[in-house]
Amino acid sequence: MSAMIEAKNVNFAYRRGVPVLNDITCTVQDGEAVSLLGHNGSGKTTLSRLFMALDHPRSGQVRVDGVDIANFEPADLADKVGYVFQNPDLQLLGDTVYEEVAYGLENRKIPKAALDTQVREAVEAMGLTPYLEKYPRSLSFGQKRRLGVAAALALQPRTLILDEITNGQDEQEKMDMMRYLSGLQQEKHMTLILITHDMEIARKYTNHALVLHDGSLVYDGKTQDLFDGKRPIGEWGLQQPVLSRLNALFGVRAESPEGLCALLQCKLSPAERSASVNAGIEGGNRT
Repeated sequence: MSAMIEAKNVNFAYRRGVPVLNDITCTVQDGEAVSLLGHNGSGKTTLSRLFMALDHPRSGQVRVDGVDIANFEPADLADKVGYVFQNPDLQLLGDTVYEEVAYGLENRKIPKAALDTQVREAVEAMGLTPYLEKYPRSLSFGQKRRLGVAAALALQPRTLILDEITNGQDEQEKMDMMRYLSGLQQEKHMTLILITHDMEIARKYTNHALVLHDGSLVYDGKTQDLFDGKRPIGEWGLQQPVLSRLNALFGVRAESPEGLCALLQCKLSPAERSASVNAGIEGGNRT
């Protein structure tokens, strides 16, 4: 597996001079699903902006696909890195949903037939086909978030950075979107970087986690290990996902509540199951 994005000894501060990122070194491998985690103001969005040349480090180096991007602009990385902002209104440019998704493809001078296919496939994937002729700013917040994803997907980048993409989605929309993106990551070897406060999304859909705390990288490793109860994630502004907490409590590993129940049925005697459930209830009351 080769490196898609690398940061080496990266430091960054805005004009006021207050450090935002402190000596960050990390690597995102090609085809990985990565969660970028941390409390508000920890530096997550700033680091992601460096990854796609929206900003540049004050010192250190960021490389994309092996190339130093110090002199790059976002347009220079359009075929490699797509970005969906936390605020969807920042990306709306077209007069219709179709035009919004087609905008980047038109700038690349994609042939009309291919452009139309890519637009419609991306719009359909995000459940927005009924709104093709709608004015983008008339959509709901959740629909605008999905429109941003559709516009990024249509460009078929090798890496997609998604900033709090599940905000504004109901549970079904959230799961549908994440299943689709996870499928792309696995089937087409797309690299996903999810900036999220949703620890369950991080646990379920990413295998690599980067955690920032007050501008410093405090964790770089497997997502499942981050939530194993052995690290001070509360001090970093994170919460252990419910299923990870239950897995640790019962001493098993399951990927769903149903799987956990099945494992408990096999592993524990009736008396042990009763005692474990009581312990779980008491533990839940303490948290």
